[in-house]
Amino acid sequence: MVQQKIVIQVSMPCDKCRTKALKIAAAAHGVISVALHGAEKDKLMIVGDGVDAVCLTSSLRKKFCHASLETVEEVKDKKVEDQKKDEDKKTPIVCCPQPQLEFFTVVHDPYPSPCTIL
Repeated sequence: MVQQKIVIQVSMPCDKCRTKALKIAAAAHGVISVALHGAEKDKLMIVGDGVDAVCLTSSLRKKFCHASLETVEEVKDKKVEDQKKDEDKKTPIVCCPQPQLEFFTVVHDPYPSPCTIL
């Protein structure tokens, strides 16, 4: 599956609420890492593989009344991108061979042979 980064804004006025939100997010299926994000530490940044963002947001709403899903985006591995770049560099560029033009000229024999076959 494809790893994705999810950002959810949750109203968390105290440290105890932040801890609860982190526990709920970490318990979700497919979550790899959870972190607090934003200037006021009111956003959860979740990185996971096959995480259901809508289900996670609704479970946070049950505990905190206000939770809104902000972004869901795909996380691209640097290793995979580097391998693709290396493969592109290794493959030689093959051009189509240029067609070769051949010129023919008709030469008339000035002395035709007297023999004719009927």
